[in-house]
Amino acid sequence: MARRRRRAGTRLWRGGGERAGGAKAPPRAGAAPIRPREASPRAAEWHAQPAGDVLERLDARTDGLTCEEARGRLERHGPNRLPETSGPSALALLVGQVNNPLLYALLLSAGVAIAFGELQDALVVLAVVVLNAVIGFAQELRAGRAIAALAELVAEPARVRRDGAWVEVAAEEVVPGDLVGVAQGDRVVADVRLLGSESLRTQEAALTGESAPVDKHPDRVTANAPLAERRSVLYAGTIVAAGSGQGVAVATGPATELGHISALIEQVNPLHTPLTRELERVGKAITLAIAVAAAGLVAVAVLRGFKVGDAALAGISLAVAAVPEGLPAVVTIALAVGVQRMARRLAIVRHLPAVETLGSTTVVASDKTGTLTANRMTVRAAWTPAGSVDLAGTGEAGPLRPGLMELLLAGVLCNDAAPAAASDGGEALGDPTETALLDVGERHGVDVAAQRAAHPRLAAIPFDARRQFMATLHARPQGGTVLYVKGAPEAMIDRCGEVDRARVEHEVERLAANGMRVLLFAAGDGFEPATLDEAPDGLRLLGLQAMIDPPRPEALEAVAACRRAGVRVVMLTGDHPVTARAIGAALGLEGGSAAITGPELERLDREALRAVAARTDVYARVAPEHKLALVRALQEEGAVVAMTGDGVNDAPALRQADIGVAMGRGGTAAAKQAADMVLADDNFATLRAAIEEGRRVYDNLVKALAFVLPTSVGQALIIAVAVLAFPLAGGEPLLPVQPVQILWINLIVAVALALPLALESPEPDVMERPPRSLAAGLLDRPLLVRTVLVGATLTFVALALFVIERDRQLDAAVAPELALARAQTTAVTGAVLLQALYLLACRSLTRSNRELGWWTNPSVYAGIAVVVALQAAFVYLPVMHDVFRAASIDLTALVLAAAGALLILPVTSAEERWRARRLRR
Repeated sequence: MARRRRRAGTRLWRGGGERAGGAKAPPRAGAAPIRPREASPRAAEWHAQPAGDVLERLDARTDGLTCEEARGRLERHGPNRLPETSGPSALALLVGQVNNPLLYALLLSAGVAIAFGELQDALVVLAVVVLNAVIGFAQELRAGRAIAALAELVAEPARVRRDGAWVEVAAEEVVPGDLVGVAQGDRVVADVRLLGSESLRTQEAALTGESAPVDKHPDRVTANAPLAERRSVLYAGTIVAAGSGQGVAVATGPATELGHISALIEQVNPLHTPLTRELERVGKAITLAIAVAAAGLVAVAVLRGFKVGDAALAGISLAVAAVPEGLPAVVTIALAVGVQRMARRLAIVRHLPAVETLGSTTVVASDKTGTLTANRMTVRAAWTPAGSVDLAGTGEAGPLRPGLMELLLAGVLCNDAAPAAASDGGEALGDPTETALLDVGERHGVDVAAQRAAHPRLAAIPFDARRQFMATLHARPQGGTVLYVKGAPEAMIDRCGEVDRARVEHEVERLAANGMRVLLFAAGDGFEPATLDEAPDGLRLLGLQAMIDPPRPEALEAVAACRRAGVRVVMLTGDHPVTARAIGAALGLEGGSAAITGPELERLDREALRAVAARTDVYARVAPEHKLALVRALQEEGAVVAMTGDGVNDAPALRQADIGVAMGRGGTAAAKQAADMVLADDNFATLRAAIEEGRRVYDNLVKALAFVLPTSVGQALIIAVAVLAFPLAGGEPLLPVQPVQILWINLIVAVALALPLALESPEPDVMERPPRSLAAGLLDRPLLVRTVLVGATLTFVALALFVIERDRQLDAAVAPELALARAQTTAVTGAVLLQALYLLACRSLTRSNRELGWWTNPSVYAGIAVVVALQAAFVYLPVMHDVFRAASIDLTALVLAAAGALLILPVTSAEERWRARRLRR
């Protein structure tokens, strides 16, 4: 069974490119040196071998296999599909949800409640356990099955040649040696070595990150060519953008490049999120402390003369008091609230703890195409013999307009794309390069439909990768013909007549140095359809158009905001290094003027890879294994990594990262299934908002801890002090608070008061401070000081109220049993009111309510009102007396309880002043 990344966080308490002319976290999977792709046993360097040798090695023929041969190879190689894995069983997932120490303590609390005969309280405790188990189980059951999503990419029919005839078969029946035919719009079903092609181009962005369609041809390329430059091979899962071709299937199923990515996903080790690591550590620490304290209390009680049964009861009571029963529910609900808030900001969270992980992110490793850029080619600059023109905006082009207009007209007419008006989606349809030419023409005044009608096409020479140009012949409105030609400058410049070659080459180099793809346009007169040949020359130079997939405007601000927040942004792309450097510099990435390529990474050992990962922000020509290794190297350096991506090639790294973020619109199913979070608008700026939300969630969880932990400490101290110092009453231990009353405080009051903290707004400086240090942990020194201080205050108030009220009742000749019940009720009431006031001090651990705004979180006051009402029912409803052994108290007792609760105000005020001085230092 394939290894799947367990989303431990849901168990809340568990331990493509253009040509150049165009305190540490726990140990993770090691960032071992990257094995070169060519060295892999699965790679036979088909791209570098002559077509004849490929056919010979595969025992294949140009007229295809026979059906009998195909059946034999299908039995030998297996179906052309990726392996499917079932993952852990539903029962295993369900059992795993309660496999942690703190939930064991919760179950023990339920057992104690049952032992006391209080079934209702036991059901409340069990409800907390069940809530965590159900939420975790549901999240695990929905966990991404990226391999199944990858398999869907080849689940289409295929055209193959069998017994000398072209037939259509199921994709899974394609075998190595099959002759496969592809045409525009087809999804490639296997890795195919081309034998012939006609203007063939494929869209490989999902596999390689290449942002522009890739020209494909049968000519072999060098053996060490990276995946994005293997022009003689079509890869399974990619799309034919234009043209047609035929080739021989060289790899199917797991042996394809798509299968290689599937295997990388299986190799990803399980990771815990920072929050779950901390909660696991805190849970273990609390459990150990409770066990030691309870055992010590039992021993002291026996030495004081307690009966063994009473001593054991005292130890169990302390354990019940010390366990923060409401904390798992508070954590779960705080994360769920964060999920809902992120959804409103178009960030869809698939796994609850991913909410908080974003807040602790130190590095965002982002795919370029479609994430930082628009995944839409845009003409940004042009050059005519009259000079350069910036086409990034709209409007008039000034004195260069006449020459520019013919250049733009050539881009519109020598073009097979359909304009926006001809499509239902509101965008031009066709090759991204050609749609960019239409778009820039329309933006600068060219009426595409009108000009095409006025210049009907008479003939065409389609683009071919070996010719590197396209030509179309048109009738002029005033009579005669005009030939427009566009293509690679190096292929076109010799076809032009009188031209300043050095000047043109200088402009090409200048534009290409900015990462743009450059096309040269020329025109010719006097050509006729009958005389149009494959090599027109003597052309008139019109100029150059340069295009690029530009950074999203909102991504520029989002990257800057991340840097202000101390979050480093790293760009990983399959594009050409020149393009990567240009985009990196435009985004303001550190080291944007340099880019390291995937092949260069393959030559690094483990330590060198970690050193490069720590200082380099731009990577080009990276394959899936390069992205995976870089994420691991960053994690080994202590980084909390958020990986963004939209392609199949991003899925392994998305799975490995502390949080994987996929694109919702342009993302592949494989990327979405591998990710923890999906951005519904494909906008990097949304990720910045999600980081802010994650920090808010973490802040609010700390506030909830600051509220809940003192309650547990205070109640445990109440039991401990009573056992250590209170006298025995009639041979029985005198407890200021009954165990069942402790459950009331923990499960009802603490939860109702802590939940409003999950709704607190972000602190004003939430995106102006660096990411939190993982070495600091949840329980830092200030929080521990506050826990002890508030816990001690709660203990003092409850004990004082108990003693005063019990003495007052006995002095009034009240029966000892009733006096005890009233004194315990008064102590509980004082503790509840104290916590209600303390809630106001937990809204921020660094700012006063005046700074925050008293009414910025009305749910705080709603929570206090609910708790006061519940406590009134606890005090005065007879049914509550029967359940919780409480008793009605008079006005004097209520005044005493309120006065005692007020003591928390000077205590927290003093603690806040100490914390502020510490922060200033």
